[in-house]
Amino acid sequence: MKRAFALALGVLALTASSSTLGQNAPARNLEIHWIDVEGGAATLFVSPTGESLLFDTGYPGNGDRDAKRIHAAAQKAGLRQIDHVVISHWHGDHVGGLAALSKLIPLGKFYDHGDGVEQADRERLDGYKAIAGAKRTIVKGGDTIPFSGGTVRVLISEGPVIGTPINGGGPNPLCTNAVRQEPAGPENIRMVALSLTYGDFKFASLGDADWSREMELACPVNKLGTVTVYTINRHGGLDNSGAPALLGAIKPQVIVVNNGPRKGLGARDERTRVIATPGTAPYEPIAYLRMKGTPGVEDVWQGHLSMIDSNPAHNTARDMIANFEDNMVDHPGNAITASVGRDGRFTITNGRNGFSKTYTARK
Repeated sequence: MKRAFALALGVLALTASSSTLGQNAPARNLEIHWIDVEGGAATLFVSPTGESLLFDTGYPGNGDRDAKRIHAAAQKAGLRQIDHVVISHWHGDHVGGLAALSKLIPLGKFYDHGDGVEQADRERLDGYKAIAGAKRTIVKGGDTIPFSGGTVRVLISEGPVIGTPINGGGPNPLCTNAVRQEPAGPENIRMVALSLTYGDFKFASLGDADWSREMELACPVNKLGTVTVYTINRHGGLDNSGAPALLGAIKPQVIVVNNGPRKGLGARDERTRVIATPGTAPYEPIAYLRMKGTPGVEDVWQGHLSMIDSNPAHNTARDMIANFEDNMVDHPGNAITASVGRDGRFTITNGRNGFSKTYTARK
């Protein structure tokens, strides 16, 4: 009897000790991994509970380079599967790595903009549908995707953009006489764009959305509100995006550019556009300068040094550039990562050199 009582006390003590250790253990942060897919797109989110969401899968080919890099990032994050896969649109640099990735790691649910497709992209859509099967969901602007790492909203998908402003959005004075542009090609109009809100931290990525879709989000009402971290559109090649009426309204604190060495950032926009709103500056054709000059922007981080325009004044600080190689296969493919705390503090780290910087999300 005494022995049984002593054993019971021991179990209680061990349970109390385990509970105390659990309470004292540091809470896991929300993680964001911008995986280097050489000017394609692949962003992996891992919630504090370990749930995962992948936004786009990079290119096909090159020895399954991008699928392998995504798989390596998932393994580093401790994942045995990727729970949610969102495909923005059917271009090869966004959906191309899916087939190879599906052979490397189990994939859960799938989300996309629907069956609208150009003939050139139909094979990729058909391949996606074969992999997604019955686990596919077609989303619309305003939908949410269940994810324990915060609220994931669909900002844009084929059809109208999100209707109700989020994150403090409202009437946008920058829309007065704002420049308009003709819509881009169909896939860049249809694509899925996402927002993730985690406490005071607000992330957004519009994929390859063009100027016309930006203006639908921004004018006459800014439906996106303010943004903490923004993956800039079109890999930083702002030839038909980066509308000042949007960038000025959302006031991104940090911008991440998922460019390749010769794709995206560095391509000059020579078309003359003068912003007609009184008191504003002429339109800036150099994308990096337009980003850095946007009110509220503290820093810009780049996946690659631009080999299109390697002028140091047209690229961010070297410590914030993850890759310098011009060879797009035989290099480490360093990622940029973010660790986001519940208190709104977040740290961004360069996988090339370990350089990191900590910010506090503005409310």
